[in-house]
Amino acid sequence: MIKILCAGAGHMGRSHALAYHNIPEFQITGICTRSTASREKLNEELGGNYALFDDYYQALKETKPDAVSISTYPDTHAAYAIAALEAGCDVFIEKPLAETVEEAEKIVAAAKKNNRKLVIGYILRHHPSWQKFIEMSHDLGKPLVMRMNLNQQSFGDNWETHKNLMSSISPIVDCGVHYVDVMCQMTRSKPIRVAGLAARLSDELPEGKVNYGHLQVTFEDGSVGWYEAGWGPMMSETAFFVKDVVGPKGCVTIEAKEAASEGASADVDAHTKTNTLRRHFAELDENNQFVKKDTFTETGDEPDHDELCHREQEFFLNAIKNGSDLTDHMDDAINSMKIVAAADESFRTGEIINL
Repeated sequence: MIKILCAGAGHMGRSHALAYHNIPEFQITGICTRSTASREKLNEELGGNYALFDDYYQALKETKPDAVSISTYPDTHAAYAIAALEAGCDVFIEKPLAETVEEAEKIVAAAKKNNRKLVIGYILRHHPSWQKFIEMSHDLGKPLVMRMNLNQQSFGDNWETHKNLMSSISPIVDCGVHYVDVMCQMTRSKPIRVAGLAARLSDELPEGKVNYGHLQVTFEDGSVGWYEAGWGPMMSETAFFVKDVVGPKGCVTIEAKEAASEGASADVDAHTKTNTLRRHFAELDENNQFVKKDTFTETGDEPDHDELCHREQEFFLNAIKNGSDLTDHMDDAINSMKIVAAADESFRTGEIINL
């Protein structure tokens, strides 16, 4: 039995706690949040039997867990993770790993120093359709052109959550790590140059903070990619969802019907749904007509958000039980952090950043 302390009870924290509650090998020792209401609501959903805390360090000391799950705002990630690792705990931590590359590197160093498992919440790595999307990209030739975004027309409680999150980190950093990680898996090449831009579209944000960002990344093999992220009530639903990759031999596109529906960008389940992968073939005949018709692939396995988090925690469990080597996993997280951090630096300085 692995005793685990859950820190954070937002969208991700709730789903991870639900997974621990339902996986027999885990036993939740406590739920810790800044908000009394959120931890009480989650505890009630899980049956009302767990110890509740508002102080993370007190919870860590009192519950003496074997592992800690961190789904708090990024400004707490480094301190919370390092404290847990130094206390001998394995750690699952939501993306982004930290606010800065330097903090992320300190967390990874602490995991290695204390010989503890560190798993970062790259949820798309556990989605069968996204795995297939990446696999199909490897048949397109090189270089690749990758186009991805995730804009969210947030309002109500989601807008309040986004404003709180943006006091710590920008959308391009928070969400971007997922999609540049996908790009790195597609190209299998070293990122060498990053450019970024951003805009502040609301006076409700803290001074100097932005709620829209765009990055462009160039890889050593000539591949290029862009990623766009914006949060707020002003964002366009039409511009919510673009996910495709183009190469000399054609392209693969995620066609997500749910992403085209009204209000989809505010639905966390719609952020990962793929529905169909469309493969287009570039080959032409002597009359410049396409040789092959487009094909459509469905994996038949379309997990919702809670199920994806469940699969992440099974991966975490396996890493702990079987002593998995997570070196590449941690290095990939640092790599994606470097790209989005460079984009953040680029739009603040107006300079293209060489990695």
